[in-house]
Amino acid sequence: MSDPQKLNLTTEECDVLVKGLRYVRRSIMLDIRDPTPEDDQVRSLLISEIQNLMNRLGNSPQRNVTADV
Repeated sequence: MSDPQKLNLTTEECDVLVKGLRYVRRSIMLDIRDPTPEDDQVRSLLISEIQNLMNRLGNSPQRNVTADV
């Protein structure tokens, strides 16, 4: 996911994406897994990546014009 792309999204479309990402983040947080250090690290990384994307979509000043994904 190192190749950034621009999408023309409306405010409503960004809101839908952020809500979906919140759902996915909660699903990962509540998933029952083996309590290994490696698994905790993978889970934390996934949650962090989702949170960063949510921030990019939800806090963009040009939210109604474009969103970098």
